[in-house]
Amino acid sequence: MKIALTCNLKEKDATKPEDYFSEFDSRETAEAIISALKTKGHSVDLVEAGQPNLLSYFRKNRVDMVFNIAEGKSGKFRESEIPAILDYLDIPYTGSNTISLALALNKALTKKILIAENIPTPRFQLFKNSNEILDPGLKFPLIVKPNREGSAKGINASCVVRDKESLLAKIKEINSSYKQEVLVEEFIEGKELTVGILENGKSTILPILEIDFSNCAKSGEYFYSWRMKEYQGNQELGLTPAFYCPARLDAETETKIKEVALRTHQAVGCFDISRTDIRLSKDNIPYVLEINPLPGLDPKESNFPIMAYAAGMKYEDIIEAILMSASSRRRNTQ
Repeated sequence: MKIALTCNLKEKDATKPEDYFSEFDSRETAEAIISALKTKGHSVDLVEAGQPNLLSYFRKNRVDMVFNIAEGKSGKFRESEIPAILDYLDIPYTGSNTISLALALNKALTKKILIAENIPTPRFQLFKNSNEILDPGLKFPLIVKPNREGSAKGINASCVVRDKESLLAKIKEINSSYKQEVLVEEFIEGKELTVGILENGKSTILPILEIDFSNCAKSGEYFYSWRMKEYQGNQELGLTPAFYCPARLDAETETKIKEVALRTHQAVGCFDISRTDIRLSKDNIPYVLEINPLPGLDPKESNFPIMAYAAGMKYEDIIEAILMSASSRRRNTQ
């Protein structure tokens, strides 16, 4: 099969904020995916999503499938950029479609879908600016986030606030830095979990991954912040969470969490792959924080491969399963 791998590669640019390229993939990740696809007998071209002649490339170069991990450059619907082009050209691609990608990037809109589907998610309020009045029904502590960012961009220890003064200051800061609305939601104390779903003929729920931050006190970070994701494993900074896969859960709770993750995957309309981030509260309620239809695929560090490895898969089998799921979907719609 002739495949194009579409991605946004990380760059170095001192004029940009330090988290600017966090959502983008490293060249090492792109090369790992290419190697996995070639191992399975496919030929692969690397196509950087930000190039100006992208439309011309696909018009001039026939491919059987696009393996899409591109985050898009900018805008409210940036993760839909490549799928929109491919839909227009009638070229099949892996992963979710334009609607699901745009929806999942918007945390508040996703939460409205979850609420409509009776899927637990922390209570929230969306702020366009710091002049709006806080819903008196929301209980501190609250966590403050950019509404349309991934890879924990804009999230650090100071985003967990315990009074109105700190809340309004943080809303103003994020609103100014990221030029977008700000999501404020109740902070759920409990276990940090993430659940991967991989489709290949059926929806496979991978072993749940638990991230334990109890030994990260030195860092001041006790949840998945940007620093925690970017510098994970750095002992000097104290960013050394412990990973348990499968998570340390009883069978009943494990089943409940997997069901919530699958329902979230289906409610948002994801295809082929997704990763749902969940906080299990102290009273055993699995609150969905967000869903990522384009989870990281770094073979060494990303959470999705860790879960797949725990299920007994090799890296090339993960990549092939994503590809085959997309191929099967394409055949069934022709």
